[in-house]
Amino acid sequence: MSQRFRIDGAAQLVPEDRTGIPALAGRSGTYALMPTAPDLLVFSRQPPEGGSIPTPRVVLAGDAGGFPLSDLIAFLSQSRWSGVVRVHTPGGERSLMIREGEVRGAASEEPSDRLGEVLVRLGYVDRAQVEAVLREQSPSKIGRALVEKGLLQAHDLFKCVTHQVSEIFHAIVLCREGAFFLIDQPLDEKTGHSIQLSTQSLLMDSIRKIDEQAHFRKRIPHGRMYVARKRPSDGKLEEDEDRVLAMLDGRRTVLELGHAARLSEFDVTKVVFRLLEGGFAGLSDKPVGAPVAAPPEKAAAQRARPVARAVAPVDARPVARVFNFIFREIRDEVSRQGMDPAFIAAANAALSGQALSSSPVLEGLAFAADGSLPEGRLMESFEKHRAQLGSEPLASFRQALSDVMFFLLFQAGELLESRADEDLARRVKELLATLEAP
Repeated sequence: MSQRFRIDGAAQLVPEDRTGIPALAGRSGTYALMPTAPDLLVFSRQPPEGGSIPTPRVVLAGDAGGFPLSDLIAFLSQSRWSGVVRVHTPGGERSLMIREGEVRGAASEEPSDRLGEVLVRLGYVDRAQVEAVLREQSPSKIGRALVEKGLLQAHDLFKCVTHQVSEIFHAIVLCREGAFFLIDQPLDEKTGHSIQLSTQSLLMDSIRKIDEQAHFRKRIPHGRMYVARKRPSDGKLEEDEDRVLAMLDGRRTVLELGHAARLSEFDVTKVVFRLLEGGFAGLSDKPVGAPVAAPPEKAAAQRARPVARAVAPVDARPVARVFNFIFREIRDEVSRQGMDPAFIAAANAALSGQALSSSPVLEGLAFAADGSLPEGRLMESFEKHRAQLGSEPLASFRQALSDVMFFLLFQAGELLESRADEDLARRVKELLATLEAP
C-alpha cells in the first residue's frame, strides 16, 4: 500500500501516520522540488546517488495534461512492455494491465466503469437483477453469478467484460488532467480474466473519441464546470439527455453529473454538449442557482471512409493448426471436470452469433466435439474472404482466432481450479510462442 503524506497549513510535508516514516528510510540527502502539475510532486536528490529498488516500482511519472497518454501507450505497445499504467484524475483512479504490449485487463474507481453498470448500460440485464445478485455475491463475482442464474449468456458476459476494459482504456487515453504512473511489476496469469485486446486497435478507436472530445472541449473546457438548466425538455431528447437534464440544478459539475447518471466522463460530456447545443443548459465555473446563458453551436458530423488495400498471398494453414491445437488443449482441460459438452455448446452459440469476432472467416463454422475448428473449411473461408482482411490478411486471421482463444480461456477460467487454470495458461503461452518463430 502506498504511504501517505500531507502538506499542512505551514507548508510542512509530514506523514499521515507513523507507517509513512519508514518509506523515507535510506533517502537521506538534499532534494530539489521540480515544477509539476498541482496533483503531482517530484523531488530529485542533489547530487544523485543512483541505485535501484525491487518491483513494484514507479519507473515513469508525469502530467497527463502535458503529455498525451495515447503516445505513451503506443510506445508501450511497440516496445512490448509489461506492467501497469495508473492514472489519477479528478474523476478517480484508473489502471491498465499490459503484458508484452497488449492490454490484458483494467481497473477503475469510477462507479460508471463497474461491470454491473456496463451490463445494465448495454441492456443485457436490468438494474433490479444486478442489485439482487449483489445482495448475494461480491461485485467481483457478479458476471458469473448472472450466468449461473440464467440471466446472462456466457458469451455476452465475455463481450461485456471486453467492453468494460475498452471503456476504461478510452477514458485513460482521453484524460487531460491529473498524473500518470508507469509501474514496473509482474502480472500473474489470471490478470484480466484472460482478456487480451489489441492495443493498436484500441488506440485507433480512441482517435475518433479524441477528435470528438476536442470538439466538446471548445464549449466544456473541463469536467469541473457547473451545469444549470435553462429550459425544460421538449419531449424530443434522448433518454440520457432527459435524465441528465432533470439533474441540472447549477450545483453539480459535469463529473458529478456523470457519477449520478452512471455515465463515463466522455459520455456525460457528450450529453451536456448536446444540451448546451439545444439551449437546454448553461455553464458556469462556479455553483449557481440561476441558469447561465451559453450560445448554441452546431457540431459537424464526421464519417470515416474505408481505404482499399492490396492483398498479398499467404499460407494460413500453420496458424490454423497451432490455434486448433490450443483449442483442443483448452477443451481437454475442461473435459477433466466433466463439463466439456456444455463448454462446446456455449462456444458454438457464441461463434454462431458472431459474439467472439466479426471476422467473415469464422462465419458458418462450429467447434467439433474435440474443441477444434474444421481446418479444411477454415482454409476455404480464409481464401474466400481474404480480400476483406486488409493488407495483412494473415494478421487479421490470427487476430480472429486469438479472439476466439481468449473467449475459451475466459470460459475455462470460470470453471477450473486456480492451479489448473494457471497451468493451462502456461501451456497456451508456449504454443503461441511457436507462431513467433520465423
